[in-house]
Amino acid sequence: MARSRLTPEREAELYAAVLDLLREVGYDALTMDAIAARTHSSKATLYRQWGSKPELVARALRNNKPVALEQIDTGSLRGDFHEMVARSDDCQMEKDSALMRGLFHAVHDNPDLHQALRELLIEPELTGLGQLLRRAVDRGEIPADNPALGYVPHMLIGAFIALQLIEDRPVDRSFLVSYLDAVVLPALGV
Repeated sequence: MARSRLTPEREAELYAAVLDLLREVGYDALTMDAIAARTHSSKATLYRQWGSKPELVARALRNNKPVALEQIDTGSLRGDFHEMVARSDDCQMEKDSALMRGLFHAVHDNPDLHQALRELLIEPELTGLGQLLRRAVDRGEIPADNPALGYVPHMLIGAFIALQLIEDRPVDRSFLVSYLDAVVLPALGV
């Protein structure tokens, strides 16, 4: 797929518009027509660049990530986790958390969306998290056979989902730092 015709700035504008529309109407009501109208693009351009609505949404979400996890290396796992949180913005986290909750519902009815999210968003995040954790194992911070290693993604995702459900408040940096220090790091023996 030839994606080189758009400048990085134009691509970022398109992704921002897709996410805004997604927040406004939800995945099911999001249409390529609406995206084209909002971005002053043609549907043909959108399909030529991204192929499908699921791929466009997944790439927009991936572009929205503040930093790739594999780029964080402070020399300690606690430092890496804290840096990961420090690079996030509370307001953006709240918007993204609400957006992801809406997409979780849409994924159940749309296997193409599920596949696009897995390939373009979830797998790269898991790969980055795996690299971050491998460095901690290599440094001797975590035993390689620690059974909690395989559950770190579940713990992190759980933090985003459970706080809203249990306490009816959005995730913020303060909560995440506290959660990492009280739950994730002790589970890993750090």
